[in-house]
Amino acid sequence: MAKKNGNGTDEPLEKQLWKTADKLRKNIDAAEYKHVVLGLIFLKYISDAFEELYAKLKAEEAQGADPEDKDEYKAENVFFVPQEARWKMLLSKAKQPEIGKFVDDAMDAIEKENASLKGVLPKVYARQNLDPTSLGELIDLVGNIALGDTKARSADVLGHVFEYFLGEFALAEGKKGGQFYTPRSVVELLVEMLEPYQGRVFDPCCGSGGMFVQSEKFVTEHQGRVNDISIYGQESNQTTWRLCKMNLAIRGIDSSQVKWNNEGSFLNNAHKDLKADYIIANPPFNVSDWGGDLLRKDGRWQYGVPPTGNANYAWIQHFLYHLAPNGQAGFVLAKGSLTSKTSGEGDIRKALIESNLIDCIVNLPAKLFLNTQIPASLWFMNRNRTNGKFRNRSNEILFIDARNLGFLINRRTKELSLDDIQKIAGTYHNWRNVDGKYEDIAGFCASAPISKVAELDYVLTPGRYVGLPDEEDDFNFNERFTVLKTEFEAQIKEEEALNKAIADNLLKINLNEEK
Repeated sequence: MAKKNGNGTDEPLEKQLWKTADKLRKNIDAAEYKHVVLGLIFLKYISDAFEELYAKLKAEEAQGADPEDKDEYKAENVFFVPQEARWKMLLSKAKQPEIGKFVDDAMDAIEKENASLKGVLPKVYARQNLDPTSLGELIDLVGNIALGDTKARSADVLGHVFEYFLGEFALAEGKKGGQFYTPRSVVELLVEMLEPYQGRVFDPCCGSGGMFVQSEKFVTEHQGRVNDISIYGQESNQTTWRLCKMNLAIRGIDSSQVKWNNEGSFLNNAHKDLKADYIIANPPFNVSDWGGDLLRKDGRWQYGVPPTGNANYAWIQHFLYHLAPNGQAGFVLAKGSLTSKTSGEGDIRKALIESNLIDCIVNLPAKLFLNTQIPASLWFMNRNRTNGKFRNRSNEILFIDARNLGFLINRRTKELSLDDIQKIAGTYHNWRNVDGKYEDIAGFCASAPISKVAELDYVLTPGRYVGLPDEEDDFNFNERFTVLKTEFEAQIKEEEALNKAIADNLLKINLNEEK
C-alpha cells in the first residue's frame, strides 16, 4: 500500500493520507478532529459495501430482486444506506457551504435504518469551527481511498487506514489519546502469546477495540476461520465505545455483545454470566475511584478483597471470575502490582501464586504507553495449567525481562519490533508447549519454581529471577572502579590546569591595565 511521494520515494498510502488530512484540520483539536475523519472513513466503507450489493441486485431486478429493499442487505450482513446518505450523493455536494449539515443528516439517516448503529455515528460536521471548504477537500480525499477495489479489498484497505489513523490520533493527543488506544505492538504481543484461535474473547475495558481486531487478524493470518471466535466487551466511555463499534463494523466483526454503560465493569457488569476462553485487556493503571467501597462483599473477590484506593487487584479478580475452566488471560498492569503490599495486595498476590494461576510475567520497556510514564508489565494467567493442550506447568512461573527491547519512534514513545514480539512470544511458547525447546537465558528469561517465589516473599518482578546477562556476569568491580577513579582524577587535573590558565590570563590583563 505504497506509492511515490513528491521526492520520488515510496511512502505508504496511509501515511500520505494522514499528512493530507492533518493539514486540513487547521485550528481543530486532534481529540475533536478524529471523529470527523474516522466518521467519514466509516461512511465510505459502508457506502462501498452497499453500492457493490446494490449493483448486483440492480442486475437481478428481472428475477425479482429489489435494490431498495432493506431486507436484501440485512440478509448479506451489509448496512443499508438510504439515498441521501450515499457517498456519491455527498461527493456531489462536497463544494457546497452546507456540506456539514448534509453529512450530519446522512449519519442520522443511516442510524435510523440500521439499529446496530443507533447512537454510534458522529454528528459533528456542521460545527462552526469546521471549515466547509476543508470538509469538502477531506471528503474528496477519503473518497479516493480504495477507489475501484472489490468489496473485500476495499474493506481491508479502509480498515487498515482506520486503524492507522486511530494510532496517529492517539499520538497527536498524547496522554488523552492513551485512554482509547492501546499501542499496536503491545496488542500484537498479547494476542501472539495467547493465540486465540477459537472461542469467546472478552475485554471488559475494550477502548477502541484493538484487542478484538488483532484477534481477528491472528485467526485469519493462521488460516483459521473468523467465525470460530466471538467477542464480548464493555466500555465506560461512550465516545470511545462509538469508536470501537465503528472499528469493528469496518472489519465486519459482530459487535452486538460490546456494551456501554457509564458505571463501568465493576459497578455494572454487562456480562455477568460470561465464562470466556480468552481475556485480553489493558485496564487503566492504579485507578483509585472505582467504587470499591460499594463492593466490599462482592463475589468476585475470591482471593482477597482489593483495596478501595487501587483497582489493580480488582481487575485481576474480575478477569479470573470471567475465565472458563480452561480459560487464559493476558493483560497489562502497572509494574507496581508485581511488588505492592498495600492494603492486602501482597496477600492477594500470594493467594494467586499458591493457587497455581499465574503462568508468565513480562517486564515491558519504558515509553510504550501514550497516557502514562508508569512502568508496565504483562500478566498471563491460566485456570488450568495441567491441561493436555500444553505441558504441565504446575508450580513454576516463567519470567521474561524485556526492558531492553523496543525502539524509539519519537523522543517520547517506543514500539516493539516484530522481532521483539517474536522473541518474547516464542520464548513463552517454547516454555509452555509439550515439544518446546526452552532454556533460561541470563538477563532475559527464567523459569522459577513457586518455592523460589515464596522465598522472595511472593514478589513477581522478573529482574529478581532472570539475573544479569552473561556479558555482565564477568563484571569486575575493582577493575571498573580503578578505571573510573583514574578518569575522574584526570578530569580534575584538566580543570585545575584550566582554572590556573584563566587566573594567569586575568593577572596579565590587570598588570597591563595598571601600566
